[in-house]
Amino acid sequence: MNVESLTQHAEEKLALVKASVMSDSFIIQLTTIAVIYCIAFLLARQVKKPFKFTREKPEQGAHTMHGFLYNLGEALFPLITISMLKLTTVLGAQFQFDAWLLEIAVVVALMLFVNSLITGFVENKTIAGLMRWVGLPILFLHLVGVLPLVTTALASIAISVGNVEVSAYGVTRVVLFGGLLFWLGRSSNAIGQDIIRNHKSLDVSTKEVFAKLFEVALFCIVFLLLLNVMGINLTALAVFGGALGVGLGLGLQSIASNFISGIIILLDKSLTVGDYVELEDGKKGIVREFKMRYAVLETFDGKDVLVPNEKFISSLLINWTHKNQKQRYRIDFSVAYKTDIRAMVEIIKDTVAAHPQVISGEDIPFEELPDCEIDSFGDSGVNMFVEFWMEGIDDGKNRVGGDLLLAVFETLREHNIEIPFPQREVRVINEQDIGIRNTTS
Repeated sequence: MNVESLTQHAEEKLALVKASVMSDSFIIQLTTIAVIYCIAFLLARQVKKPFKFTREKPEQGAHTMHGFLYNLGEALFPLITISMLKLTTVLGAQFQFDAWLLEIAVVVALMLFVNSLITGFVENKTIAGLMRWVGLPILFLHLVGVLPLVTTALASIAISVGNVEVSAYGVTRVVLFGGLLFWLGRSSNAIGQDIIRNHKSLDVSTKEVFAKLFEVALFCIVFLLLLNVMGINLTALAVFGGALGVGLGLGLQSIASNFISGIIILLDKSLTVGDYVELEDGKKGIVREFKMRYAVLETFDGKDVLVPNEKFISSLLINWTHKNQKQRYRIDFSVAYKTDIRAMVEIIKDTVAAHPQVISGEDIPFEELPDCEIDSFGDSGVNMFVEFWMEGIDDGKNRVGGDLLLAVFETLREHNIEIPFPQREVRVINEQDIGIRNTTS
């Protein structure tokens, strides 16, 4: 009897569905949906066409904002479709038209729209998978009106620990919204810093200041929103936060000092990304990045030295490229005493000036031209040196000093100029006495 009633009930439902599909209302709604999709497609295409960023797909290594605008343009079609479908359902309700198929189309369009946003904007595969397999089902439950029943069931599963009640709904909400907030924070931080650092009207140090302040402000907002999601009263937290701030200020004095030192460095422009610096302890390298607590110093042997920001202010610092990239260097060599020094000096000057990275030419000031001089008179020969100016640092890729030493060596050999070996002169005193002694013996 139960089987027969179930069969009869299923047949009635099937007949109702057939009647709905064959009705004029179904045909009208289906036609309306098709027309809306066509209009939305044409409208989105016309809106994207005048703009290069939404019309052309970004190439590899393109600006982050180009990719963001292109993905936003791709989401324009489903967004227009959803808006028109929702407007149609509202108008149908006002005229007492049962737009059940349009409501289903709105739900499907919203799901497809969110999925396109995940595909376009979420690069991390793990995060994208969680959003599809967790976020989309939650959105579906919300659209069909079942989500309140699920949240009520989860809220009923709770554990009380003293005055604190922990429910399954609260834990799930914190995990989901916390992960979403921090992902949004990281993505917004990457896009925001990229936009700031590519701003042409700002210098490097100002860009770094704004990028750092943007990062700190963004994560403070994310942290406050997360506290709100967790249900923590921020007003009650203010008194405790004041006392905690004093304790942390004393305990984290070094971290605060490094943070403030980093802001000061960026504001007074004494140090910028790309500068070649030498620390008091002898470490040298190029400043590659500023962090909240330290700066990354890249040496020419491939090492990254993490230098606390405070050290740049409290200790001696040599910034080789603070004003400009031009630097003066010297190389040393020796020649024999019998060398024609005046002629040799001119030959060496021409040799050094011929190097493509050495600054030389008729329009160059005299004090910046290559110069060869006597340094001192040694035991074995005359000690000479060559001074020259070049763009950049004489290290790493610009290893000019080694090239010039080889060029000087080849030039000296080509002109038969002797490079002296260490030598000692031995004099025999009282030769006659030595000869008598040898005869006697």
